Amino acid sequence: MKTALLIKFALVLPLILLADYVIMVLLGCASCLFGVGDGYYCGTYCIFGKLILLASAIFFGYLLWRDYRKYNKEKENG
Repeated sequence: MKTALLIKFALVLPLILLADYVIMVLLGCASCLFGVGDGYYCGTYCIFGKLILLASAIFFGYLLWRDYRKYNKEKENG
């Protein structure tokens, strides 16, 4: 269990955050390419960023919860 958690926090979490960063950079570059105004970056872009980070946090929490549930089943069985 400890090894699985260590791997998730040391490898999976940074990969998720890197993917979030790349998605936001691509979204920002595409927005700049299409010539959206400054209001977009202060409003809509921030909302997209928050939604992407929230989805990533839920996904990471699901990964941890799945391992925790598996650990409890093993603990009960033996």
